Amino acid sequence: MRRALRLIVRSTLGVFVVGVAYVGVTWAQILLRAGEVSHAHADALIVFGTAENNGVPSPTLRRRLEDAAALWSAGRVEWVAVTGFKQPGDHFTEAGVEASWLEAHGVPANRVLRGAGSDTWQNVATILPALEVHHLHTVLTVTDPFHEYRAMAICAAQGLAPLPAPDHSWIVHSLAWHFYAKEALEVSLARVVGYDTISKWSTGVSILHPHANSG
Repeated sequence: MRRALRLIVRSTLGVFVVGVAYVGVTWAQILLRAGEVSHAHADALIVFGTAENNGVPSPTLRRRLEDAAALWSAGRVEWVAVTGFKQPGDHFTEAGVEASWLEAHGVPANRVLRGAGSDTWQNVATILPALEVHHLHTVLTVTDPFHEYRAMAICAAQGLAPLPAPDHSWIVHSLAWHFYAKEALEVSLARVVGYDTISKWSTGVSILHPHANSG
């Protein structure tokens, strides 16, 4: 009986240690990706939506849009894709606010593609048909540094070739451990069950593009 109990304890401890190490490695990968910035040209860029304030970009969203506008002005892309739906009680979608801001800051309206989505998987899934219509494959992913790894993984899972373009977020690494922890846990789980499954769990909606690889 004692031997069986010791075996159970050791096995449980072993699984725990392996699990912690797995999440730790994932955390390190996310940190490394957060520091990467691609200087390559791409077919398009994707602005991942975040909060807007009654038609006005939040400070975080504005920083993403400023970077997107700078990448456009530098000739790094020929198309700009905006994403994000709206929260309960909102009158504007995140994508709509992003499009209006970009158009007011020099990006032609006919070069802005609109998606929707309540999470990262949906952001990509809803913009993907528009990207495919214009045969756009390589994309710069414009989002917070801690979110860059997951955003790129989800783009790749849905058939795109992503390149890192994290914004100059006010959330510096030393102050954002809880954001990185959340990302590490979510990415670790998604690698097992699939990013599409995580999206379905969190939103209650399943959006799976025919070309997507959920793992």
